[in-house]
Amino acid sequence: MDIAETRNPQYGRIQLKMESKSLDLRVSSFPTVHGENIVLRILDKSSLLLGLKDLGFLESDLKEFNKVILRPNGIILVTGPTGSGKTTTLYAALSTINSPELNIITIEDPVEYEIPLVRQTQINPKAGLTFANGLRSILRQDPDIIMVGEIRDKETAEIAIQASLTGHLVFSTLHTNDAASALTRLIDMGIEPFLIASSVIAILAQRLVRVICPSCKEKYTPAEEVWGDLKLTERFDFYRGKGCMKCKNTGFSGRIGIYELLLMSEEIKNMVTAKISANEIKNKAINLGMYTLYDNGIQKVKNGITTLEEVLRVTEEI
Repeated sequence: MDIAETRNPQYGRIQLKMESKSLDLRVSSFPTVHGENIVLRILDKSSLLLGLKDLGFLESDLKEFNKVILRPNGIILVTGPTGSGKTTTLYAALSTINSPELNIITIEDPVEYEIPLVRQTQINPKAGLTFANGLRSILRQDPDIIMVGEIRDKETAEIAIQASLTGHLVFSTLHTNDAASALTRLIDMGIEPFLIASSVIAILAQRLVRVICPSCKEKYTPAEEVWGDLKLTERFDFYRGKGCMKCKNTGFSGRIGIYELLLMSEEIKNMVTAKISANEIKNKAINLGMYTLYDNGIQKVKNGITTLEEVLRVTEEI
C-alpha cells in the first residue's frame, strides 16, 4: 500500500506471528470526507485446519456432503456472503479427499492456507492471471480436482462447467443468499440452464453464528410470544451466555457454521432447465428433505450451541 496515497481505496496484507499463531491481516482503506476508513480482516491460519466434522454440519448433511465430494466429476458450489467461512469449508473438503494419487489444483484470491500435496496458485490480474485464464491453463495440467476461488463472471463459469463435463470435479464459491439462488445466479450470468442442470451436483449455502461461552452458559425461559413467532411444534430449553472473564463478558466464545445443502435431484434439474424461480426450487428441495439455514440454526439452538438471536441475525426466515 502507498502510505502517501489517501484519495483512492487500497488493499494490502500483513503477516505476523502472535503467541505462536500465524496471522494474516487483510487491510482495506477507503477515503471518506473525514479521512480514510480502515478495516482489518484477521485470518487465523490454524483455524483453517478444521475437518468437515468440526464445522457444524447436521449428521445427515455431513453424510451426503461426504458422498458428493467423492464424485468423479461435476461442480460443487459453496455460497454465502464475505466472511461466512466458505474458504474454510472448501479447504476442509479438499483435505478430506486429498491423496498422493490425485492431482488437485487450486486458483485462489488469495491463497489463505497451504495444503500439502495440493498445487495452489494465486491470481495476479496485473500479470494477466485471472480466474478465467488460470482455469483454462489448469485444464492442460491433467487435474483430477479443481478449486476455483470464486465464479465472478460468465467466462469463468463457462470454463468451470466445461471442466466438470469433461471428467473433472470442480469446487467453487458464489455470493448468493441461499442455495437455490445460486442456480438462478448462474442463469443471470448467461449460462444455459441445461448446462447448469447437467454439471452442478450440489450447492452448500452457509453462515457463521457465535457459540455460547461454555464457562457462563445458563438456561432461560423466553417470552411467550417468541414461541408463536418460531412456528415450532415442540418446546425446548433455551441457553445464553451471561458473560464472564473468559469470554470478555460477551457471552460467546468461537463460531460455528449453519448449513443448507441442496442436492441436484432429477426434479430440481428439470426445474432449472424450465427456468423456474429460486423460491419454487427451494420449496421443492425442502419437500425432498433439505434442511434450510434456519432449520439448521434452530437445531443448534435446541442443542444449546448458539442463541436464537444469532440464528435470526444471519437467516431470513422471520
